[in-house]
Amino acid sequence: MPPDMGKSTGKGDSARIQSAAAKNPDSKTARDGFDRRAQSAADKNAHRQSRTHR
Repeated sequence: MPPDMGKSTGKGDSARIQSAAAKNPDSKTARDGFDRRAQSAADKNAHRQSRTHR
């Protein structure tokens, strides 16, 4: 298993994915909506972290 498997998607990860999709709108990443799902996951993880670290 790669060392980063199981790691939560963060804002930086989401930004890189969205940037790659924007640079190549015909890519599989852009076409299948992975960039939007990554953003959603990052938002959920940030919210989950903020609730945990009160």
